Amino acid sequence: MSFRIPTMIIGAFLLMQSTCDQNNQNIPYVPVNFDINLNLPAYNSLNYPGEHLILQGGSQGLIIYRYTLDEFVVLDRHSTFDVALNCKVSVESDGITLSDHVDCSDSKWIIIDGSVMQGPAVLPLHRYRTNWNPPILSVYN
Repeated sequence: MSFRIPTMIIGAFLLMQSTCDQNNQNIPYVPVNFDINLNLPAYNSLNYPGEHLILQGGSQGLIIYRYTLDEFVVLDRHSTFDVALNCKVSVESDGITLSDHVDCSDSKWIIIDGSVMQGPAVLPLHRYRTNWNPPILSVYN
């Protein structure tokens, strides 16, 4: 006994798959590999948990956030709503919420891990790896 899948079902599945793939966009890959010395005045704010700093790098810039005494979060500022728009996220006045504002999608993410708080964006912000060997913070892909 042989089982055949109708061509119409296969076509519908492929169309559905290609539509889903269009929404699963990734930001452009940019090599990131640098160290910062938190003893330098330019990085002084990162000596305190709950503080952040915005630096050049990555696809649209980097947000470095000191989560705890031993944990840092580094996120790319490139909005994941529609990558082709090249929108940047900014840190809101509460210091915890990131937003790409109304001119892009008005999506919101949380700074502690880059996860989406409010859509239409569905993907988290790109997170870079870190290594903490006081007073040196290494950031890399």
